[in-house]
This record gives sequence, structure tokens and C-alpha cells, in this order.
Amino acid sequence: MGKAVLGAILALLLPAMAAAQPDSRAEAWGAVATPTRGPPRVIGGTGLGCIAGAVRLPDEGPGWQAVRVSRNRHWAHPATIAWVQDFAGRARAQGFPDLWIGDLSQPRGGPMTFGHASHQNGLDADIWLDLGPKPRVPASQREEIRITSLVLPDETGVDPRRFTDRHAALIRLAAEMPGLDRLLVNHAIKRELCARHRGEAWLRRVRPWRGHDSHMHIRLRCPPGQPECRDIAPPPPGDGCDASLDWWLSPEARRPVPRPPGPPPQLPAACAAVLAAR
Repeated sequence: MGKAVLGAILALLLPAMAAAQPDSRAEAWGAVATPTRGPPRVIGGTGLGCIAGAVRLPDEGPGWQAVRVSRNRHWAHPATIAWVQDFAGRARAQGFPDLWIGDLSQPRGGPMTFGHASHQNGLDADIWLDLGPKPRVPASQREEIRITSLVLPDETGVDPRRFTDRHAALIRLAAEMPGLDRLLVNHAIKRELCARHRGEAWLRRVRPWRGHDSHMHIRLRCPPGQPECRDIAPPPPGDGCDASLDWWLSPEARRPVPRPPGPPPQLPAACAAVLAAR
């Protein structure tokens, strides 16, 4: 693999791995039940940041149903809320069933106690890839959902009994939406998309990542007027159907070396005031 390709992978991998280290601060951020007052303010990056003035995605709407709402993780910047609602509406217009919307961010963002290394500054959203019909039920009945993986157990490819052209079409619809920075799926799903759509421009935004075998992770770029927000580098040129994709099946990728324990990365200084605000 070329140095440029490896560098692009590590640029995404290492910050997330660092942010995933045990961090007692996450309990403090998770304990805050409400956002701060005032206008939205995105601070830092998705893997090390926070948000003031977050707004909440409604429990349901045209084309979507929020799941596991008891986690209190459906808060985000208004641009993210609008993106999710717009995407769900477009999917509905194309004949897709309601989409299950998973975690966005906590009321003030920040690190989470479980489940994510990112989702910290209100610009991430998880959208499940279950395309079955979903009757409208109270949000309390959407706490325990069973999602089937679309990927073979050894992650060498998608499960041909489950992954369909409709899954590819939904991912493409999301990848072509304005405002998107990148869309993370399991590397086996990316590999299948490459087999079906190699060379198409939208594939550049679809990036491989661990897990993500039953949902796609949406990440937006910093909205205008947010000088404290920090984007990561854009995806490398090309469709991503190259040696960087092969790397995910290498021993290095399958058995990553654990990082030594150490102090967690420091959140931006401004986040302390966001956490403490009444």
C-alpha cells in the first residue's frame, strides 16, 4: 500500500482510537439531560468536541422513527436535524419504508460512555439499513430492536441473502446528499458497492470502517458560521476501490495492536463552559 493511502487511513483511524480510550469524563457528559440555551455552537471535531444550543430530532416524522430514545442521544446541530429529515423524506418519496434513526449526539455532545468514539459535536447520525416495513409504535417500544448484519461473519463480503440493490440505492441516496462529508459502512459493504458501481463519483464519500455492518454512519461537514468547528481532511480523491480497501482484510487491520493506557485526549477548552452551563 502506498504511503499516501496508508496515511489517509491512519488520519481517520488514530483519532477515533484515541477518543475511544476509557474516559471518566464521559459519565459527566452523559449525565446532562438538556442542551445549553442560546444559538447553536459547534466546538471541536466529531471525535473530540461538544455542542452548545443543540436541538432534538423528534421521535418520529415523515419517513423516520427514532430508536432507543431513552439514551437521550438524538440531539444535534440544526443542520444535522434538517439533513436527517430531508434524507428520510427523499427516501420515502423513492418508496423506501420508514428509516430507523439511531444515535446522533448527547444534549451537549462530548464523549459517550459506550457505543461511539465520535458523535461528539452534533454532526454525526446513525441510520439503520433495515429495509423491512416498520409499523408506527410508541417510542418506548423501539428501545430493543434486533438488526441483522448485512455482512458475512468473516467480513470478506456481504451476505448475498440479505444485501440487495435497494441497500445500495439507499446508501447512494445518502452519499449524494448536500452537506455530507463522508458516510461510513463496513468494509465488506464498501467492497460490494465497488463491485457494483466502481468508478462512480459518489463512492468517494463512502468510507470503510469497523462495525457498521447493519447501519451507515453519516457525518456532515462544519456548517457555515461555526469558526470553532474542526473538520477532518476530506476523503482522498477517487472512488476508494483500491489498495486502501484491501487493507481492511490484512492481519494489521483484523488484529489491531491495543494502544497503551494513558490520559484521554483533551477536549477543546471551550467545552468546559458548555458542560458547566445551567
